[in-house]
Amino acid sequence: MPVRAEQDASAVTAQVAGRWAGLDRLLPVPEVPAGGHLLTVPGAIGRCEHWAGEPGGLDLAWGAARRFRLDPQVAGPDVRGALEALLTQWREHLAGVPGTGEDDTAAVVAWPSRDITGHRTLLDHGLFPLAIIAARPAGRDGRAVPPDPGLRIRRAGPADLDSVVALGMETVRYDAHFGTVIERPDTAAALRREAAARLAGPAPWAWLAERDGQVAGSLYAQSPDQAGWIAPLVRPAPVAYLELMAVLPGARGAGVGAALAAVYHAAADAAGVAVTLLHYEQMNPLAPPFWSQQGYRPLWADWEARPALALR
Repeated sequence: MPVRAEQDASAVTAQVAGRWAGLDRLLPVPEVPAGGHLLTVPGAIGRCEHWAGEPGGLDLAWGAARRFRLDPQVAGPDVRGALEALLTQWREHLAGVPGTGEDDTAAVVAWPSRDITGHRTLLDHGLFPLAIIAARPAGRDGRAVPPDPGLRIRRAGPADLDSVVALGMETVRYDAHFGTVIERPDTAAALRREAAARLAGPAPWAWLAERDGQVAGSLYAQSPDQAGWIAPLVRPAPVAYLELMAVLPGARGAGVGAALAAVYHAAADAAGVAVTLLHYEQMNPLAPPFWSQQGYRPLWADWEARPALALR
């Protein structure tokens, strides 16, 4: 990056740091973007990362096969004007990339949930908030649930792989209704590989809920040594990531999910985790109220347009 451009980018990042600190104490201290395709306009910068999923990988279940992700930093005071210029430049960039009009592509913008100054501009450019990254700081208690003497929560292990995969596919199929998650032909096999890795070891961060000897739900999470990929999205450290929780349809509304979350949170707090992050679908009618009751609140929203050239 030329010296002058680097100085301008540093100045924008410094101003964004002040804005974010005033908006949400959990937002990270921003850094000048590195790598990807750098976009710059007066008052804003952004890095566009081009991502393509590996065939057979589980990441392909969590969105389009090719994703063009913009991480904007907008300094203000004219947030709408600067974001407008940045998105226009991004649209021009995507128009020059082969294949961005294909169906299995997406343009994705990561935007702080509490920064409402950008919402109208994002909507005007054909973007919609499909996925939420929510955060639970350590020690934040969920809603108290009366104990259920018939419900047992225990650590899961390799012998529980079939149950964990079956429950995980229930979640994939349910979330596929809401715009981001896609069940692909090899999703179940990819989920099995992922779950097997999570269940390995002497004390995996994975739990099963059983009622009357029958599996009713499961939860597994990434410990801080596995969650480094998402840790830069939040200021406190260390960070854990709640990867997948599932409750059988017939068992929902009976406290199974809340009991699983409570056991996991106690373990994470005891391990010194400062904040747990997770994703949920914005349009899922069950997820936002449930996770709010467990102590989570929105931190980031992924605004998306599909195909990528649907960006206006």
